[in-house]
Amino acid sequence: MPTRRWELDALRGLMLVLMTLTHMPTRFSLPMGQPLGFVSAAEGFVFLSAFMAGRVYGRRGRRDGWPAMQEAFLHRAARLYLCQLGLLLLAFTLIAWLGQRNHQGGATGLLEFFFIDPSTAVIGAALLLHNPPLLDILPLYIVFMLLSPWLLRRGLSVGWRGVLGISGLLWLAEQWGLGQASHGALAAWLALPIPYSETGAFHLLAWQALWVVGLWLGARDAPLPRVPLWVLLPAVLYASGMLLWRHMVGQDPMPGVPAVALLFDKWSLGPLRMLNVASLAVLLVAAGPWISRALPRPVPLELLGRHSLAVFCAHLVITLLTLAFFGSTEVIRPWRSDGVLLLGAFAGLFAVALLAERRGPVAKECRPGPWAGARREL
Repeated sequence: MPTRRWELDALRGLMLVLMTLTHMPTRFSLPMGQPLGFVSAAEGFVFLSAFMAGRVYGRRGRRDGWPAMQEAFLHRAARLYLCQLGLLLLAFTLIAWLGQRNHQGGATGLLEFFFIDPSTAVIGAALLLHNPPLLDILPLYIVFMLLSPWLLRRGLSVGWRGVLGISGLLWLAEQWGLGQASHGALAAWLALPIPYSETGAFHLLAWQALWVVGLWLGARDAPLPRVPLWVLLPAVLYASGMLLWRHMVGQDPMPGVPAVALLFDKWSLGPLRMLNVASLAVLLVAAGPWISRALPRPVPLELLGRHSLAVFCAHLVITLLTLAFFGSTEVIRPWRSDGVLLLGAFAGLFAVALLAERRGPVAKECRPGPWAGARREL
């Protein structure tokens, strides 16, 4: 039976908690968004998922061969696709009806393109071409899962230098609008009636860089490298500066200056944002051994992380239903009401995780953790 790393489960559980706090339409959404700087839970979740995919499927490829690894990736992608179809069915039926019936713009606004052109929206969503807000994360994973067998095989067989180089160039090109330009050309050629703004907020060509780096590190099948002091000190300074900046000015790094906002843009993973992600990753690797020794194991977060797909889908269902019944963050509600909504949401997430836990055994834990040996070099 494959082994699990409780630290990785706990980190994914933490990302799910932050996502829920951000997506649930309460007064806590904005203050809790990006609490560690100009970095959201999405970056952490994508990176951790890629790391675990590289670790698990890389071992599968070495042990059972590349066809078995590819089959495992395809099986996972198919499962993700079925989850996406279920969420789309819920959104285009019950949520759309409730949003209109209750006059809740927070719900109907997410489905604006569906109300404009239902048939195109449904077909496009089934083909992963139209991705409404909140429902645009799983399509990203599905594409990455379909690409990962080739990336892993190439990286493990020939080396990762070429894969990482091409990935970096694609990320750089996306900063100059390659994704939108490519969509415009394809839309004109294929007469595609889906605007670029309706394909999803996450720019695929940018986010693939985060996935590829995570896949590479996970596929190494070895403890993460030690962090030298000359890397650690700049990471501490940059992460601390971004943390202070974020909580001094808010989530917009420099209100009224769009050029600065682009450098921190979430959807295209702007360069200063990527530096923020990298600095936090360095700090986590450096402090990981101390954290795992000094702090008690966060069992509730581990539970959520072990069943991350089920919990992730549950958090989207709960968020959509909340939007359809209670409205968006623009609706002013008493503190008590927002607190009850959040408590109910987390109760639902833990209920789903407990049900998933009872359905079957999970892989046993194993020490040392992924950051074993990642001590600071003095």
